[in-house]
Amino acid sequence: MANVLAVNVAHSRPNPDERRSLLTGIDKRPTDGPVAVRAPGPMGGGEGSGLVGDFIGDPKVHGGDDQAVYAYAREDLDIWQRELERDLGNGVVGENLTTEGLDVTGARIGERWQVGSDGLVLEVSRPRVPCRTFASWLAIRGWVKTFTRAATPGAYLRVITPGTMRGGDSIVVVDRPNHDVTVGLVFRALTLEPDQLPRLLEADALPDEIKELARRRVDA
Repeated sequence: MANVLAVNVAHSRPNPDERRSLLTGIDKRPTDGPVAVRAPGPMGGGEGSGLVGDFIGDPKVHGGDDQAVYAYAREDLDIWQRELERDLGNGVVGENLTTEGLDVTGARIGERWQVGSDGLVLEVSRPRVPCRTFASWLAIRGWVKTFTRAATPGAYLRVITPGTMRGGDSIVVVDRPNHDVTVGLVFRALTLEPDQLPRLLEADALPDEIKELARRRVDA
């Protein structure tokens, strides 16, 4: 049984990467009660995060409907914890939703998750690609390259039906597309394996900018 281990929202703080925005929302910490989740609107012109009370430091590149909720598997955090020999609490990689018992990397683009019992339905939209703020936050030398090689990026999700979620809620996969375009495949295609880009066109639920990148690769 897959479930929500923690729901995490930001404690805004100065961005550790001084060349980025003045504040960042990457410092996410578990909440005690239910958190309302809704579609935030377009990137740069909406509410930013899908979680009410969360904070997006740079809304030009983060948040918006296609990146409304960020999920990361506790199992992957545990692997990093052993490899880095460092305690990694829920929310440490900036995830809103720490999952347990769910293969986030193997989730298919367009797959839908019903979370809890309040009607919340989320749809897998794309992987997270590491940025400078992420690297500066963890302060690990060569972190972006290390994270990229591991190819366990976590998944961004859209809000299909609003609702609330809290730690302990169940996660049920209620729809899974027929294609084999997973979060892991998209991440590898966007980073170290660009020859895989044409395969991504099988997944209509991908954001338009990724589909356009794949089309350009086909036409090249």
